[in-house]
Amino acid sequence: MKSPKYMESFDFDHFDLLTEEIIFAILDFLDENPLDKKSFSLVCKSFYVAEARHRKTLKPLRSELLTTILDRYPSVSRLDLTLCPRITDNSLIVISSICKSTLRSIDLSRSKCFSQVGLSNLVLNCSSLVELDLSNGTELTDSAAAAIAEAKNLEKLWLVRCKLISDLGIGCIAVGCKKLRLINLKWCLGVTHLGVGLLAIKCKEIRSLDLSYVPITKKCLPSILQLQHLEELVLTGCLGIDDGNLATLKQGCASLQTLNMSCCQNVTHEGLSFLTNGAGNLRQLILAYGSTVTLALAETLQKFPKLESIKLDGCLVTSDGLKAIGDYCVSLRELSLSKCSGVIDEGLSSIVIKHKELRKLDITCCRKITDVSIASIKTSCTSLTSLRMESCSLISQEAFVLIGQHCPFLEELDVTDNSIDDEGLKSISRCSNLSSLKIGICLNITDKGLTRVGMCCPKLKELDLYRSVGITDLGIAAIASGCSRLEMINIAYCKDITDHSLSSLSKCSRLNTLEIRGCHRISSSGLAAIAGGCKQLTKLDIKKCYDIDDAGMLPLAHFSQNLRVINLSYCSVTDVGLLALASISCLQSMTILHLKGLTANGLAAALLACGGLTKVKLHTSFRPLLSQPLLEHIEARGCVFQWRDKPFQFDEDAKIWKLQADVV
Repeated sequence: MKSPKYMESFDFDHFDLLTEEIIFAILDFLDENPLDKKSFSLVCKSFYVAEARHRKTLKPLRSELLTTILDRYPSVSRLDLTLCPRITDNSLIVISSICKSTLRSIDLSRSKCFSQVGLSNLVLNCSSLVELDLSNGTELTDSAAAAIAEAKNLEKLWLVRCKLISDLGIGCIAVGCKKLRLINLKWCLGVTHLGVGLLAIKCKEIRSLDLSYVPITKKCLPSILQLQHLEELVLTGCLGIDDGNLATLKQGCASLQTLNMSCCQNVTHEGLSFLTNGAGNLRQLILAYGSTVTLALAETLQKFPKLESIKLDGCLVTSDGLKAIGDYCVSLRELSLSKCSGVIDEGLSSIVIKHKELRKLDITCCRKITDVSIASIKTSCTSLTSLRMESCSLISQEAFVLIGQHCPFLEELDVTDNSIDDEGLKSISRCSNLSSLKIGICLNITDKGLTRVGMCCPKLKELDLYRSVGITDLGIAAIASGCSRLEMINIAYCKDITDHSLSSLSKCSRLNTLEIRGCHRISSSGLAAIAGGCKQLTKLDIKKCYDIDDAGMLPLAHFSQNLRVINLSYCSVTDVGLLALASISCLQSMTILHLKGLTANGLAAALLACGGLTKVKLHTSFRPLLSQPLLEHIEARGCVFQWRDKPFQFDEDAKIWKLQADVV
């Protein structure tokens, strides 16, 4: 027997031998699962203290706990408050008094109830603040903008949908925040060319400028184009700009790399040529839902030898225009023709044949292309990493075999609503780097093909099987066994899926999004398995899973503490189950339509208990049953009610549903 003295010599904490640098290095590897760091901090007191000093980013769930949380983590530099809808001036005062010089970034884009008073305290006390997101601040006025102007070191500012801020407020920001590198004014309807022009004159360091849907005219463009460091300019939906006023521009912006002119129907190739004159460094051009892509427009592009990405989604495209793009855009790596009318084999083949280095191709809903285009793609574009071709109805089953054989580097493939069969899936399974596969509404695939995907694609993270009714538990088991990195799966309306599939998927610990809508053979037992195994689950859709009841909600409430979005419509959940869910502190959004077991009292109790809700969809029949003071109280906490008057809907057979969808 060892002496007490001998044992006493070993009575110390071995973890004390680890330096703080070693502990921080360990923590750097624990960013994937948010629960890992929590577990780490509970090992011992030294780990608890070290984890607190190491953490730089926080995403709190409750504004009332800010003081406690910020005291616990003194080194926080980035504060994400998107889960706290009710942030008041007092909240910002607390933040500014605790964080002071450490805070560099704060996201208030989903927060409300604060004014210029809180903002003023924040920017005056947090002198190191460089990033500020105030998007969706629909109640913020020029007084708030004047408070922002005191943030002298601000580099990035988002004011999306701040509709009450006018040129006066933007002028204050321009004068005070001269270090701005990024500013987003999307949907700032009170801003005109005056405010934008002053911004361009005063803030010479701007790299990224988003003016989407801002009612500007040509008058501010000369100042914008003189910004020597401007790399990204977004003019989506700026209808005040047309060919006529662009013709007055003498010189484009030489530093410009990305230009987005989506939904600018008044700008043709002539206006584009004036706007981009001298922009020889342009790398990405987005002209979605704009004017027709003609030979003349394509000829404009020959001035950009570095152009790598062109997005023409929703445009009318001519074959001559596509051919010319192939001739003039020698550095093309990405081409998006989603929902472009006029795309035929001749034009598409001509462009892909000339661009063997093409990496990303989107031909979604190009319904006129045939196997001729696929033959050109498989011959020329063997380096593709992304191919999106939803609803290309004239492509044969054999064409998908060719894609798998000749495009081995694919990481993303979308063949939703196509004729692909098991042979096609087997061929595509050769793409061992595949991380995203969308094969929804593919009625010719079965477990046989899906099993090969599970065996050969270990990097798969996203799988969409929506209404692919040939899939059963066997196929899902193969995916769960071979694809341990799976994060999202959609098996909605796969009629033969049972609890066995959920039991298999429960082994995918990284799963965060599960859609099993309309899977009538799934019960609470399967959901309990998911809750126990998939602790990172954040989004769950169990609409029309009629056999899921309160017995499924209880394990969900116990284990799924990261759940944020849930659709419970048509399930057999009652007041008891809904109250259990209300204990999930992360829960933000609930859709509750046609729950037969739900009463007004149970709903009221759940709404009161679930303090983090930001959105609730309810049937209009509940509206008169809930008291007005209750609704006002819930809304005051930052929750928005969306009332729906939808009648009870019955499911349809997949083939009948698809025929109806095709007619529409």
